[in-house]
Amino acid sequence: MKKYIKTIKNLFVVILLTSVVASCTKDLNIVPEDDQTVLSDALFENENAYLEVLAGTYANLSLTGVDGPESSNIKGLDAGTSQYGRTLLYLQTLSADQMIWSYENDPGTRELQRNIWTAQNPVILGMFSRAMVTVAFANNFLRETTAAKLDARNVSTATRENIVTYRAEARLLRALSYYNLMDLYGKAPMVVETDPTAGFNPPQADRAELFTFIESELLAIDADLMAPKTNQHGRADKAVAWMILAKMYLNAEVYIGEAKYTECLTESKKIIGGGFSLATNYAHLFMADNNTNSAINEIIFPLIADGLITQNYGPTTVMVNGEIGSLEANGIPLGVGASGWGGALRVRKQFAQLFDGGIFSGDTRNTIISGTRSIDITDISDKDQGYIIEKYSNATSTGTFGSNQTFVDTDFPLFRLADVYLMYAEAHLRGGSGGSNADMETYINALRTRANNPQNNLTAADISLDFILDERARELHWEAHRRQDLIRFGKFTGGNYNWAWKGNGSNGIALPSYMKVYPIPTASLASNPNLTQNTGY
Repeated sequence: MKKYIKTIKNLFVVILLTSVVASCTKDLNIVPEDDQTVLSDALFENENAYLEVLAGTYANLSLTGVDGPESSNIKGLDAGTSQYGRTLLYLQTLSADQMIWSYENDPGTRELQRNIWTAQNPVILGMFSRAMVTVAFANNFLRETTAAKLDARNVSTATRENIVTYRAEARLLRALSYYNLMDLYGKAPMVVETDPTAGFNPPQADRAELFTFIESELLAIDADLMAPKTNQHGRADKAVAWMILAKMYLNAEVYIGEAKYTECLTESKKIIGGGFSLATNYAHLFMADNNTNSAINEIIFPLIADGLITQNYGPTTVMVNGEIGSLEANGIPLGVGASGWGGALRVRKQFAQLFDGGIFSGDTRNTIISGTRSIDITDISDKDQGYIIEKYSNATSTGTFGSNQTFVDTDFPLFRLADVYLMYAEAHLRGGSGGSNADMETYINALRTRANNPQNNLTAADISLDFILDERARELHWEAHRRQDLIRFGKFTGGNYNWAWKGNGSNGIALPSYMKVYPIPTASLASNPNLTQNTGY
């Protein structure tokens, strides 16, 4: 059972009801139940409410509603198409070359994995909407914690000191949402806590404006965030802010047309020096006790999960159940039902081939099960085609299992140290200042050594950008990175790299360049006349 998670579950209703979200999410139509209404004035009579309301903002990263895993606080969207981690996974991974979803009647999945999406896609709307709900919740928290409000409530000095950190965390969560929106959609409605809460259509911010805003926010709050590894499980600290900045700088040429690899190295070095270390076992990172086993040394920011308290159809529940093979029925040792979801997930040929060769046969990152299966998937509905993997598990490192056989206890590692090592290497290879070949070699070989890969004495001459792209896939597959990586390497659109079912062709066909960003959802355009559609849609 996760520390702090019970607060998130129980207090999600608080933030849901005390937030004023109409200003930036009018199209979402969030409707609470009448018997759950809580008045904010009464709520804040108890000074513990400040942390509880902040917990509700975090809860939006895990939960979709207050009435169980099927509920959604976004009217018109179900839980499966609006859960933050799941929609992020689908938009970053299902749309690329690593994953196939068998049940194409599930809303939005067929269009995403065949790269034929439109502005009506419910998953595209779900991610856009969920991110804007986080913005709204964070803004409301900031409105409720101004100096004037704290003075009026006679808030104690001790609580005021804590609120400085809470406010920094709220601003970080808002920045994280805008980072996702910038990366996925290229634009977003810009709304902050000082804007009106009614009768206000937020102006549109493009990528350059979003980049500047996110960067300035994260730099401004650095002093007020807790030091790395000192906050409660599931809450953000300085390292999370550094990670977002590092990712922005690594992708800055895509976002704003400027190289910021030196800045990426600067932030990466801060994280590396922040007290993190690699998990002793790669598998620990994806197990039901990854909040207590050696993974706690590596995971910088998790999306927390608990099979009893925060039941949801989030990314780890989807992947553990989904990776169970239709032929293998291998769910029991992974802590779920024997059949799982009957072969919902498989891997595409191009990903499987990254583990070809003798040096990868014992690589612990290689969890591929091939058996009698064909490597090719010529019919997506045939769940017996294509290889499967066993990366995620609802088992623990001590030999027990999670608390529920459907809803897993496995946190999703949104940010972790291995990614930082690979970002350091890439930024160094791309010409950033402040790195060294020696450190790059150390970090890459550490990953290879942890993976039990015999090729773990690589030199700078062995480490190219193409190597980094492939190594990122081996290390970070199914962790919501791949689309972003392929775009940065110039391989997502166009036809210089095709994968199975890219562009709706069984062997892959070229994609137009405008598909580097997703469309602004039709419902969002209808609700805010300041928003404009992305080119090509």
